Amino acid sequence: MKAYLSICDFEADVSLLLEILPISTRREHRVGQIKQRFSKTEGGSYLSNGCFEGWIESLALEVADFGIRSMLVEPGFFRTDLLSAGSTTYAPASIDDYAVRRRETVTAWMGTDGKQGGDPAKLAQALIRLANLDEPPTRFAAGTDAVHAFESKAGMLLAQADLHRGLSSTLGVTEPA
Repeated sequence: MKAYLSICDFEADVSLLLEILPISTRREHRVGQIKQRFSKTEGGSYLSNGCFEGWIESLALEVADFGIRSMLVEPGFFRTDLLSAGSTTYAPASIDDYAVRRRETVTAWMGTDGKQGGDPAKLAQALIRLANLDEPPTRFAAGTDAVHAFESKAGMLLAQADLHRGLSSTLGVTEPA
């Protein structure tokens, strides 16, 4: 069920942006979305975030010729009330295979409340600054923890490329002599 709900979240994000795009064809318009990327509870958030990341990268290329710039903001943890007991309700585990990971994640998040490293006022100023650029980044890692997540993913992709570089290098067309 969680994966289904997360896919619906992706569909809602896409639907919203598709409504905005037709009125955003003038250069002064920006399209932006903030997605939280550190969800590890029942797998669906990875799916939803992965879908959205790929879609927004493709969207950026698709609409660039119309002067529309898009930016995906991937924030780390910011010191807001989001993780407080009054703001967050954790659904009961619904998939036994995720129970241990879910318990660890919920415990970690509950222990993070009030200790998040990011300052939301500074984030707001950064987003205003980026939104006013002629060429905003397609992705923005908001916060030190988000930068570390980007670096980790980049390292993983490089390692995967290196792992089979020899095989990949043999796939070119061999021209007859």
